Amino acid sequence: MHIKHYITAFLVSATCLFGSALPSHAADTDNHFQVGSLHVERHGKQGTPIVLIPGLASGAWVWEDTVKQLEKNHTLYVVTLAGFDGQPATEGPLFEKAKTSLLELIQQQKLDKPVLLGHSMGGTLAIWLAQQHSELIRGVIAVDGLPVFPGTEHTPADQRPALAARFKTQMTAQTPEIFAARQLQYMRTIGVIDEQLAQKLAVQTGKSDPAATADYVSEIVSLDLRKDMAKVLVPLLEISPYYTADFAVRNISLEAKNAYYQSLLQGAPKLQVIAINNARHFMMFDQPQAFNEAISNFLKAVE
Repeated sequence: MHIKHYITAFLVSATCLFGSALPSHAADTDNHFQVGSLHVERHGKQGTPIVLIPGLASGAWVWEDTVKQLEKNHTLYVVTLAGFDGQPATEGPLFEKAKTSLLELIQQQKLDKPVLLGHSMGGTLAIWLAQQHSELIRGVIAVDGLPVFPGTEHTPADQRPALAARFKTQMTAQTPEIFAARQLQYMRTIGVIDEQLAQKLAVQTGKSDPAATADYVSEIVSLDLRKDMAKVLVPLLEISPYYTADFAVRNISLEAKNAYYQSLLQGAPKLQVIAINNARHFMMFDQPQAFNEAISNFLKAVE
């Protein structure tokens, strides 16, 4: 099986299955606030600002360990998108609103060239903002987030709306029981390696709004940001997970998977693609030490 076809089959179910997992930090009026469609948690009081963006149907819990590692030397702004992790949903276009709200956050808080750190859909969002406002940031870390949904890179622009509509229809048709079952399936097969952790994460996924999740997926599938990758003028680090049991059976090596990701990001002038071995999509849980080291090395290079 060709690598793009296997990765497509491996990742497509993720669009139906992401969810929230761990509780957010206790709220306070100074460090928890709303900017546009984003709920924001602020941590730390000094150093280079970093905006942390979780992925589809996820919340601030994605970055819990990352926050502990970075908050002593950085000012962190952890966002949760509307409709995810218990946050109220809003009307669309949701992805466009999220991008506009990220820009508003940078301007409103007067952030001095923050680093954007995004997981999955959050990485796509960070890349999109960097294409339009590289002058306002100093770097992007995309954690398994790409400028086009893997496997759709050969879909013509005029066919993307129909493809997006099919994704949305498929997801909207799910009953709550099917939605929950698929989230557990996702966590077990794509999300994380540990079975107990997969169950723990999947139990909490009901906090995200299924309709909002379907809307975000539809909007993501309709996007193809590759033509503007040359506009990402800041350093861009793509972190790709690789778990041998998932890919070796199809004769897809770590190097081949990285090369595929590199092809989807082609054009970015300051691109680096690295892999974290023995990890699945939520690599911050599977390999926290390697994940935090990769982030730390990038920050040292751009600060």
